[in-house]
Amino acid sequence: MLSVGLAGKPNSGKSTFFKAATLVEVDIANYPFTTIDANHGVSYVRVPCACRDLGFEKGCGRCNDGVRFIAIELIDVAGLVPDAHLGKGLGNEFLDALRVAEAVIHVLDASGGTDAEGNPVGTGNYDPVSDVRFLEHEIGMWLNGILNRNWEKLMRNFRALGGKPDQVLIEQMAGAGVSDSHIRRALAEMKKDLGSWNAEDVKAFATLLRKYSKPMILAANKIDLAPPENVKRLLALKDEMVIPVSGAAEIALRMAEKAGLISYLPGDPDFQVKGELNPAQKAGLDKIRALMKEYGGTGVQECINRAVFDLLDYIVLYPVEDENKFTDRKGVILPDAFLMKRGSTARDLAFRVHSDIGESFLFAIDARSKMRLGEKHELKDGDVIKIVSTK
Repeated sequence: MLSVGLAGKPNSGKSTFFKAATLVEVDIANYPFTTIDANHGVSYVRVPCACRDLGFEKGCGRCNDGVRFIAIELIDVAGLVPDAHLGKGLGNEFLDALRVAEAVIHVLDASGGTDAEGNPVGTGNYDPVSDVRFLEHEIGMWLNGILNRNWEKLMRNFRALGGKPDQVLIEQMAGAGVSDSHIRRALAEMKKDLGSWNAEDVKAFATLLRKYSKPMILAANKIDLAPPENVKRLLALKDEMVIPVSGAAEIALRMAEKAGLISYLPGDPDFQVKGELNPAQKAGLDKIRALMKEYGGTGVQECINRAVFDLLDYIVLYPVEDENKFTDRKGVILPDAFLMKRGSTARDLAFRVHSDIGESFLFAIDARSKMRLGEKHELKDGDVIKIVSTK
């Protein structure tokens, strides 16, 4: 399952965001290091279900009124403080927990109510823009530390024995949550031969590795408390993907929906009241509605969607066994929706369904057009595909 990490300094609202996105009960408190061990939960990306395009007006039974939710893993890791890569705070636990994350949602306290280490200082008394770069720096320096392990010995061997630079680096970074393609992509941007790198070159390479292996989106959290100028300054940042977020508002909506008071799907820009509200409930929901109107929603679902589809460039594919009825062998319409990297081929999808089917792949069929597809055919977002194999 695709994994996305939630990271940031202590007391930025990571655990609130995590609960809002998963409804898993976690410790939420107003002091640093509430989260000691990483919390793992299932969250979802939200997409329009292909069933409506295919003419199933009553839906497919796998979506909610044409909205499909596809599971991902969300990891809420221990809060990070400056110099965590040196072991300060809970830095080592944090970095280890992030190894499997393909992207990172950096949760910022937009209210400016906590200092660099997560200590409460009162709303508006700290500049949240100051926190934007430190997470990138800490992860980059963590990768730099891994690269520097036995670096001199590694370079002596490389200069004496030769070999492919990418293989040397791939072996050095084994187990760090960095793929071979990330290493090759970063290596291609370096201007010097590996054998002549100095300490600054290694650091520059680590920075590139961070950029490609742990791309980030900024969740400007606590917008329900934040001075408007804080949010504006965060949104004005160039070269950053910033989403205004209220994890607390999302939790309130999810709980109200669960209690039957409102109709709401994660990611909706509004909600409908359907139950009897007391004055306090009405006042609270009116405040949330005003916030949603200003920002287009609570931002939680948007963060998850944009991390998966914008940062990581995933697409949604629907494998079926009957290309005419768009069903599996039991007659279930669009039984599965898979998240796969853009550029995935018909054979890649076959392997995703089952390794045996991938190995015995013959061809695929586009269920919409009924066209036959070869193994190297690049699939498009929303494709409904039948795999034909000898198995």
